[in-house]
Amino acid sequence: MLDYEVTVFTANRATASTFNNVFIKLIGSSGESERKWLWNFKGASAFVRGAVACFKVSCCTSLGKLVLIELDKQPLLLFPEDSWFPAKVEIKSPEGACYTFPIYRWINDNKVHRFREGTALKGFEDKHHLGRNSREQELKERQEDYCWDVYLEGIPHCLKADDPLSLPYEVRFSFTKQTEFLFTAKAGLTELKLKGLAECKMGWTDLDAINRVFCCKQTDMSDYVQQHWKDDDFFGYQFLNGVNPMLIRRCTVLPDNFPVTDNMVFPDSQFSLAEEMEVTKGNIFLCDYKQMDGVKASTINDKQQYLMAPLVLLHKTPDDKLMPIAIQLKQKPAEDNPIFLPSDSEYDWLLAKIFVRSADFNEHQLNVHLLRTHLLAEVFAVSLLRNVPMVHPLYKLLIPHTRYTLQINSLARKTLISEEGVFTKFSASGGDGMITILRRSLTSVTYSSLCVPEDIAERGLKDIPNFYYRDDGLRLWNIINRFVCGVLSHYYKSDHEVKQDSELQQWILDIFEHGFLSHPCRGIPQKLNTVDELIKFVTMVIFTGSAQHAAVNTGQYDYGGWMPNTPISLKLPPPTKKGEATEETMLKTLPDVNVTVQGMATMWLLSQQSSDFVPLGQYPEEHFSEETPRQMIKKFQKELKELSAAIKQRNKELKVPYTYMDPEEVENSVAI
Repeated sequence: MLDYEVTVFTANRATASTFNNVFIKLIGSSGESERKWLWNFKGASAFVRGAVACFKVSCCTSLGKLVLIELDKQPLLLFPEDSWFPAKVEIKSPEGACYTFPIYRWINDNKVHRFREGTALKGFEDKHHLGRNSREQELKERQEDYCWDVYLEGIPHCLKADDPLSLPYEVRFSFTKQTEFLFTAKAGLTELKLKGLAECKMGWTDLDAINRVFCCKQTDMSDYVQQHWKDDDFFGYQFLNGVNPMLIRRCTVLPDNFPVTDNMVFPDSQFSLAEEMEVTKGNIFLCDYKQMDGVKASTINDKQQYLMAPLVLLHKTPDDKLMPIAIQLKQKPAEDNPIFLPSDSEYDWLLAKIFVRSADFNEHQLNVHLLRTHLLAEVFAVSLLRNVPMVHPLYKLLIPHTRYTLQINSLARKTLISEEGVFTKFSASGGDGMITILRRSLTSVTYSSLCVPEDIAERGLKDIPNFYYRDDGLRLWNIINRFVCGVLSHYYKSDHEVKQDSELQQWILDIFEHGFLSHPCRGIPQKLNTVDELIKFVTMVIFTGSAQHAAVNTGQYDYGGWMPNTPISLKLPPPTKKGEATEETMLKTLPDVNVTVQGMATMWLLSQQSSDFVPLGQYPEEHFSEETPRQMIKKFQKELKELSAAIKQRNKELKVPYTYMDPEEVENSVAI
């Protein structure tokens, strides 16, 4: 008899244990073993959380090269069936060969589950008939479990699921994540409800009253925002390093609908717009919220809300500050649509900036945050699960970057953007406005706008100073790109291999059809022809779900906790004349107390880091078993660590540190 040494690793995570009987069958190129009950001296504790258990499986003859294993578990008499989360199985053959079978998924039934040996294989390389059959069967089952659905016409498709509990076990939150998420969601609002404010539909009487609510939950950055939200230089700074650094662009020609003159913005004739807009200087910048134009604002507390589509002109001063110099709150120039200037009265100018900040909240949440990170990351994940088997190198590379994305998006559809969702009920763009903005936003997405180097270049922002989103984002993009290039170049030796990989091609086609609704004008590829094209697209996928999401998500409470800096809705229309705004006008324009409370609690929840947070580049689940990709992962981690140290060192010198793209603070996936 020949003995195979089998070592089973149960994951060290809550509820991973099983007390059922576990069985295994080994399948190789020359034969297969009998189905073997895995029993040793550990007894029922062999498969508890974090356990490593060793067994022997004896065979009459050699099985040849091991191709796959079959695992199943059967409940004990009078004991219920439970769920088990095995991490991997390692097997040493009688000939001394070592095989690793990555699993990292829940087994919660008594069916037979097949798992491939860990060496990554593309479809056309999978020569063994049992390997090919298991590959086909895996994708067939996944396509039944992961079906496309249309949540709203005109936006990216999503996973079909009635609610988060109907999701397949392997993509749900861990017990730890689920418990903490529900506690934070409940505690954030409960703490404010205790003050009797969550149901208060009255307006604010003074800023001190807002401060008393704000004091419930503060961060260093939210404190800074409270102190400086009125400052023009901080207003400009937020376009570069706040939660929406995606709108600002260099302005070389004023839009026809923004009739700003030199006398308005440079009354002392120290500068001229024409000279400052010249390419050699490039000191004028524009933020245009045209996607908000004509959007129907919601009604909250039986009061009509208002959402503008402003244009904002900014000037980079000789001391490298980005200062707002003109604001027009509606797109069409008119007598009742004045251009507001820093030289106007205090509350004229402050109110104009408040309307901009409110528009920015809605643009950020729906386009920059929801659409361009959450919804696209879901498309990338669903297409991966439907089209790429576990043994494929692309699956091994991308699966860690899909962690929790499907459940967090399912929760968002249920609790944030549904008819009774917080965003729908309490934001200016909730309801019909939300649908309009999401549809418009998808039509504005281009491939280049999702790729940081190209996006920065197209917006003319390569050399604007103090742009830390750009600095950190470009360095992160390059580190991710080098890692992706190393891994994929190891597996794809020629462009021909990319073209002939049918699973890869179906993955990209599904993304094109279900994510971008088959619109070819946006530059999104519907097929991949070269290794370079594959590397670029996969870099974008990883960057979008990790670094980009962190940049536009983590600081939500920092910048929005102090409500006047980021009002989620406004109750009065914008002023049509100058010189009439007062502090009372401002307070009456700001959202009601309950709207403020709901917005604060939600932004607090979405900014919290879970205790099972996995930072970018850390891979607790070892899907790659070959030495080359494992070495590349170590190099990737080393580069990320060096970048993190550099960012921390730079931040020591900054009055306002930029931490959101520090690799240690960036999660591997869209998980919150």
